[in-house]
Amino acid sequence: MAARIKRLRKIIELPVVKGFKPYGVTNTKQNEKPIILLYEEYEAIRLCDYKMYTHLQASEIMNISRPTFTRIYASARQKIAKAFAEGREIKINGGNVYYDSPWYHCNTCSCYFNNPNIDDVIRNCPLCGSQDIVSDNFSPVSQEKLVDDYDDYCICPNCGYEKIHKYGEPCNKVVCPQCNSFMRRKKFF
Repeated sequence: MAARIKRLRKIIELPVVKGFKPYGVTNTKQNEKPIILLYEEYEAIRLCDYKMYTHLQASEIMNISRPTFTRIYASARQKIAKAFAEGREIKINGGNVYYDSPWYHCNTCSCYFNNPNIDDVIRNCPLCGSQDIVSDNFSPVSQEKLVDDYDDYCICPNCGYEKIHKYGEPCNKVVCPQCNSFMRRKKFF
């Protein structure tokens, strides 16, 4: 049975920081690996605990169902609690999201980019500098494009080949391209 395709989560505001580090903790084996808080988890915490929206209101803002919002919110709180209890760093990145701001497409290099600052006028592609850009109403950003130092991988138990874990695709269904064995999730390996 094929995995369900996850609906993209709308993010209104990017985090003002990239993460948090604990103060006064010595590194041990238990706390050396950071906790990854996805953008949609950050947005769930921001909407419920900072903006004081109900789960229903916040789910409508993020353009997802209320039960899905509740799962995202619970996951975020669990990750934050784990980071506090174990003295681990929190990094905010990754996820299956799109932003609530205008998007543009460069016809020269085919990149999509947005304009988070509405006051700025977009004239050039930030990647190649081309002026051949067009406005695009809906351009989701996939997990692969947002991942930076993401530590969730599929690993082959036979040859050690690694690839970034793709949400919605179980690692035990992925075949290693080097030795044709089924892969496993690295964090459980």
